[in-house]
Amino acid sequence: MYVRNKMTVNPYTVSPSQSVIDAQELIAKHGVKRLPVVKNGKLVGLVTSRDISRYTPSKATSLSMGEISYLLSKTKISSIMTKDPITISPDSLLEEAATLMRDNDVGCLPVVEGDKVVGIITESNLLDAFIELLGFREPGTRLTIEAVDAPGILSRLAGIYSEHGANITHVAVYRGKNGKSDVVIGTNSLETEGIEKSLEQEGYEVVYKLQNK
Repeated sequence: MYVRNKMTVNPYTVSPSQSVIDAQELIAKHGVKRLPVVKNGKLVGLVTSRDISRYTPSKATSLSMGEISYLLSKTKISSIMTKDPITISPDSLLEEAATLMRDNDVGCLPVVEGDKVVGIITESNLLDAFIELLGFREPGTRLTIEAVDAPGILSRLAGIYSEHGANITHVAVYRGKNGKSDVVIGTNSLETEGIEKSLEQEGYEVVYKLQNK
């Protein structure tokens, strides 16, 4: 799956010359947490609700609300934004986005095509994609099967499902230790007793079963 399939398209943006108050109001109005900072159509930074919170005086301050508002209205986005943030292309794989976020300890990536910001992808977008890829919310049955990590195993498991006329909708493999892996297979059927019996007869162990009705 590609970044363009899960990114938020045409995100709200601010310019570096706008004030912190402007960004604060945009974040509150549209319920977003991150704003790409754009100058002359080109990405120059990123400002987040966390950046604004770090800059905003705490409730323990001796400043009045009017003084705080005045301070924030005079403070430019350019002074609190993250400059030259890490970006990604809309044609990159989601795995690339996840790796970049993890390795650089960031919660989002502006999506850039040429010099233009076309989207933003966040940790929440990646979690949604993960849930979708595993079919966790779809009706049906997900069996977690312990199997030897060897060539041909997936083909044999698929053959058992085929023998029972079951349509495989999702597959995931979690490699474990001692030469064994957990294979998660999803099907849109709730009647999997026959499949489970055949798996056991072939020497496979069903270690977990999850059904969504």
